[in-house]
Amino acid sequence: MTPNLKYLHPYPFEKLAQLKYGIVPPANKHPIVLSIGEPTHTTPHFIAEALLIHLHGLSNYPTTKGIPELRQAIADWITRRFQIPEEFINPETQILPVSGTREALFSFAQCVIDPNTSPVVIMPNPFYQIYEGAALLAGAEPYFLNTLEATNYLPDFDAVPEAIWQRCQLIYICSPGNPSGAVISQASHEKLLNLAEKYDFVIASDECYTELYDDENQPPVGLLQTAYHMGNTTFKRCVVFHSLSKRSNAPGLRSGFVAGDADILQQYFQYRTYQGCAMPLPTQHASIKAWQDERHVIENRRLYREKFSAFIAILADVCKIERPPAGFYVWLKIPQPLESTFDKEGLREISDTAFAQQLFARENITVLPGSFLSREFDGINPGVNHVRIALVAPLEDCIEAAHRIKNFLNTLYITP
Repeated sequence: MTPNLKYLHPYPFEKLAQLKYGIVPPANKHPIVLSIGEPTHTTPHFIAEALLIHLHGLSNYPTTKGIPELRQAIADWITRRFQIPEEFINPETQILPVSGTREALFSFAQCVIDPNTSPVVIMPNPFYQIYEGAALLAGAEPYFLNTLEATNYLPDFDAVPEAIWQRCQLIYICSPGNPSGAVISQASHEKLLNLAEKYDFVIASDECYTELYDDENQPPVGLLQTAYHMGNTTFKRCVVFHSLSKRSNAPGLRSGFVAGDADILQQYFQYRTYQGCAMPLPTQHASIKAWQDERHVIENRRLYREKFSAFIAILADVCKIERPPAGFYVWLKIPQPLESTFDKEGLREISDTAFAQQLFARENITVLPGSFLSREFDGINPGVNHVRIALVAPLEDCIEAAHRIKNFLNTLYITP
């Protein structure tokens, strides 16, 4: 077995299962699961219809590169969404369909990292756990960029020492961010692109939440969009990752794409021909329909806005809670009162793990402790004293959850 396996942490949901083990929540309160980022809005009917119509495609092996029609549909979507002229997006050389961004984000590191040169992979902290696992199993050292409340939960590229940039082969960025929903600005993209040119590393931009944004007039900027406006029209050192899971409520479809630097994608394509992860033909045809339609995405955003508005309105008077610019998570900083009657010992504060555990025990609500999504780095664990709340449940369940959390906070923090 590869010795690097020993460096892997248990996955966050394994830790959560252990945290809840043996606890029996109140039977008179139905369970509300807000821990996992799995969309529950209805998958558009036309996606399922396209799958059924093309089931005959199961009799053929799909190609790694995908059918030209799918790559063209993706190219057309990129040009519309990120305002890049179509002549700068070549569907033959700059786009690869993938079976969801999770497998692509992981395999990409295995392809681009040279483990013989003491490589570093930079990533935000907290982070999507695939980044860390991908770096470790590729033989690289993870370097964590703490995203803190003081920096609006955004990475501070100026805080990275030059010695780390010199060893950096790959940086993962996530915008909108998981778990905070924070959006990296065009100016920050520009700074990172200049650093990539100076130190010669690859930028892997995870943009799977980019279509879930609050302001219909301010969609998050994409890395390719910034590169184009900087004059980097070949998207050198840039690779973006997109998915239909969140955008189209189709996590089970396992469909996404990577796009960007043609030279990098040519090598990644070669890697993928051996990896054996070609997208089934029925999935490709369903994906074409999804990338060509925006009406269901607009409706999707409306549903999330409705849930954010209701959820925040209920909790706003008992804790500090802010509406994120994008995504479907509330990254809640746990209130820490001066006095508490949480237990007979007069506990003055509560950790994120205790908060999640007690919320489940008392209210039958499952949220994810922030420390499960982060690592201690430079003496700080930026996920501590936060919980991630995924507003993926139906509106009525999100409203009920907000009332239960409010009741929990009110009973937890009663001052003598």
